[in-house]
Amino acid sequence: MLSKHIVATALVIVGVIHLLPLSGVTGSARLATLYGIPFDEPNLAILMRHRAILFGLLGLFLIYAAFRPSLQVLAFFAGFASVTSFLWLAYSTGQYNKQVATVFVADVIALACLIIGAIACFIRRTTTE
Repeated sequence: MLSKHIVATALVIVGVIHLLPLSGVTGSARLATLYGIPFDEPNLAILMRHRAILFGLLGLFLIYAAFRPSLQVLAFFAGFASVTSFLWLAYSTGQYNKQVATVFVADVIALACLIIGAIACFIRRTTTE
């Protein structure tokens, strides 16, 4: 029973972390605040605003899956893909600013939640099947 709550809590936390960039959809000024760089070039602003929408969709899916056990394995895969790809890109590139460092820390927290939640999900599935 405890593992059910751990899984749900982990997915909700990771979902909320993925919802945070959604505010970037409002425009270049908000994107600049989020990431600490100017988004004056319209094409870049379009791409980053679209990215904000995609993160919002992923965040909503993760939160929805927290309460739908049949979707939880897929949600963990999606969460791991998102978080580990960003962490790898940021780590391998380096030299990022303070705002991106904050995103990095948030994704480290998300990764910890995903690991704990995935273990709890695995335990729950193996003890109930």
